[in-house]
Amino acid sequence: MATQLTKDEKPLKVEILNKTHVKPQTPLGRKECQLVTFDLPYIAFYYNQKLMIYTGEFDEFEDIVEKLKEGLKVVLEEFHQLAGKLEKDDEGVFKVVYDDDMEGVEVVSAVAEETKTADLLDEEGTIKLKELVPYNGVLNLEGLHRPLLSIQLTKLKDGLVMGCAFNHAILDGTSTWHFMSSWAQICAGSKSISVQPFLDRTQARNTRVKLDLTPPKQQNGDVATDAKPPAEAPALREKIFRFSESAIDKIKAKVNANPPEGSTKPFSTFQSLSTHIWHAATRARQLKPEDYTVFTVFADCRKRVDPPMPDSYFGNLIQAIFTVTAAGLLQANPPEFAASMIQKAIEAHDAKAIEARNKEWESNPIIFQFKDAGVNCVAVGSSPRFKVYDVDFGFGKPESVRSGANNRFDGMVYLYQGKNGGRSIDVEISLEATAMENLEKDNEFLIEE
Repeated sequence: MATQLTKDEKPLKVEILNKTHVKPQTPLGRKECQLVTFDLPYIAFYYNQKLMIYTGEFDEFEDIVEKLKEGLKVVLEEFHQLAGKLEKDDEGVFKVVYDDDMEGVEVVSAVAEETKTADLLDEEGTIKLKELVPYNGVLNLEGLHRPLLSIQLTKLKDGLVMGCAFNHAILDGTSTWHFMSSWAQICAGSKSISVQPFLDRTQARNTRVKLDLTPPKQQNGDVATDAKPPAEAPALREKIFRFSESAIDKIKAKVNANPPEGSTKPFSTFQSLSTHIWHAATRARQLKPEDYTVFTVFADCRKRVDPPMPDSYFGNLIQAIFTVTAAGLLQANPPEFAASMIQKAIEAHDAKAIEARNKEWESNPIIFQFKDAGVNCVAVGSSPRFKVYDVDFGFGKPESVRSGANNRFDGMVYLYQGKNGGRSIDVEISLEATAMENLEKDNEFLIEE
C-alpha cells in the first residue's frame, strides 16, 4: 500500500556526491551459511530501512564519511555476512555468501543543503525521508545481485542523516542494532567490539528448504498476469505518538487495575501498550461489531527455542504471533480482555509451538506478504528494548530514529525507545488516512498530560 503525497509534502532535494563500496579490511576467503526456516519467510519483504538523524556542525563531512568507512572495514570482519550476497545452491536452497572478490557494503555520500534537522524532526510521514535512505521498494530477493546493506550518509544544513537499508532475509531487529552499536563502538575509539556475533544460524534450525518462487499459474495453465490494474489503495498516513514515562505508567496501571480471575502474572508494559493501541486502532477504523481484528507481534525467539540461542545470534530469529477477536467483543470488554489474549498468545509460543510452526512451514513453504499479517490488523515490530539512542559514532547520540517507507501497511506499528529514555516509548503507526484522523482526535488514546 503506497504512501501518498499531500499538498504540503514534497520530496527533499538531495544531491548524491559519490558511491563506494566497503568490505572487511583483511581477506577472509569464502564464507557461506544457508538461510534457515526463520529467515526464508521474509524473502519477499522489502529491505528494512532505518534512519538516524544527528544534529551538529559537520563541516568536515568528507572526513567523517571516511572515518565511518574505516570503522565499517573493521566491524565487517566480524559481521562479514552483511558484506556478501544471497546465492542459491544446486538444490535451490538459499544461502548468504561472502567472498573477497565481492563488492561489499554500498556507501553513498550525499548533501541536502536546503534541509535543516528541524525539518526532519517535525516530519510525521516518510515522504521527506525517502531521499535519505537507499533501496525504496526493493525486495530482499534482490540480494541475489545487490549488496545486503546499503548506507547513505547525507549532510544537512545543521546535521547528518545516516540512512541504512538492511536485507531483512538475513537479519532481524536484534541483529540490526547489535551491528549498529558494534560499528559505533569501533568509530568511537574501541579496538574491538564488545559482543561477537554468533554466525552459525544452522544451530537454530538446520532444515534445508527449497523455495519455489515462480509466479502462480491460473487454472488454464498460463502464468497469472495483472491483466486488470489493481484498485488504487486508500491513502496511508504515518505518525509518531510519543508516550512519556507517566503516560506509559497510566496505561499499564489501567490495564492491570482489574486482573482477570485466576491471573497470577501482571500484564507487561508491552502487553499493556499493545492493548491500548489495538483498542484505539479499532475505534479509529470504526469497524462493525462482527468485523474481525487481528493483533500480530513479531516476537524474538532466541530464548524460546530449544536449546536457547544467545542474544548475539546473527540472523532472523523471530516469528509472528497472532491473536484474533471480533471488534465488538474487543470494544465491549475492559482492557484486560485484550491484554489476556495477547499475554496468552505470547506465553503459548514456546519451543514446542515454534517447532510445530517450523515443521508446518517446511512442509508447505509460504512466502509472507503484508496481507498475511491479518484482517484489520495491528502488527507490532521493533522493540523499545533496542538501545537506539545509545548509538554514538563519536559525534553524539541521535536526535531521532525512524523507520523508512519500506514494509509499511495499514496497521503496522514500530515501537522505539523514547528519546527521553527511561520508560518512555515512541509509537510509529501507519493507518489509512481517515482512521489516522480519528486516532489523532482520540483523547483516550493520546493520554493528554
